[in-house]
Amino acid sequence: MNTTWTRATVDSQEHWYRALPPTLTESLASVVAAQRQRPAPLTSIDVWQTPLAAFESFWRPVRQTLEHGRGFIILHGVPRAQYSLDEWRLIYWLVGQLLGQPMAQNVQGTILYDVVDTGQDVQYGARFSVTNAESTFHTDNSFGAEVLDYVGLLCWNTAKSGGLSQMVHAYAVHERLRQQYPQVVSLLSEPFEVDRRGGVLPGEKPTVPVPVFTWNDGVLLCRYLRYWIEVGQEKAGKPLSAQQREALDALDRVAALPELRVEFALKPGDMYFINNRWILHNRTAFVDHAEPEQKRHLVRLWLKAYKK
Repeated sequence: MNTTWTRATVDSQEHWYRALPPTLTESLASVVAAQRQRPAPLTSIDVWQTPLAAFESFWRPVRQTLEHGRGFIILHGVPRAQYSLDEWRLIYWLVGQLLGQPMAQNVQGTILYDVVDTGQDVQYGARFSVTNAESTFHTDNSFGAEVLDYVGLLCWNTAKSGGLSQMVHAYAVHERLRQQYPQVVSLLSEPFEVDRRGGVLPGEKPTVPVPVFTWNDGVLLCRYLRYWIEVGQEKAGKPLSAQQREALDALDRVAALPELRVEFALKPGDMYFINNRWILHNRTAFVDHAEPEQKRHLVRLWLKAYKK
């Protein structure tokens, strides 16, 4: 069972970070060196066939933190300047595989997804990940047919200003809703039509019915992004009722409470992983650098937890 936290009860920030030990970074360097000599398609490289497979004693507590601890962790310790962006993608790909099975993030089958402001607008079908707008508290892949266990972000470049990472614990949010807005809890456990953001194959509907909160044997699953619900309900010809809007407003107010959330700024070389089933996350709006080579750039992985 996971440990529910608020801003006051979560462990101190220095404990959120875990440095990769030198022996592990040396093994990463050996895989990068082999790739330089004999290049192969990055996503064809199986971490379990590399020296990194021998470091189970390091990864076990990392998985424990994601599943049964605070639900998020920041890995660091690889020298940022030592590798190119493509080599960092390889490092990140290897690290991600040690935590879970990578999942495609769109209908094109993209597995390593670049999070860069492209100037697009969510009002015209774009995902928040390719804009500089605040995303609001949400879980990734709330519209997906398969539940997404972990979200990972590799930081290559940071923004000029803004772009803070924020998190709240869905159990704490649910409990506060139960205490302060009990009338909305049952509505949030009923399905909403969620827009699939163009992630639709031929013959599929553009929306999918998904409840925000689902309980199974005392374990909570949260799947939520407000804007996708608003657009999805309209596409399905079912505009939000006053009661549904009230429920979502209450959820957003509680999720945004400063006393529930934690926040931090990613640094280049940080690899950030969260449990996407019961951690809601947000990225604040940001102002980017004018120079293309300095623009905020993260690389995202979606991971399915390995079965025990």
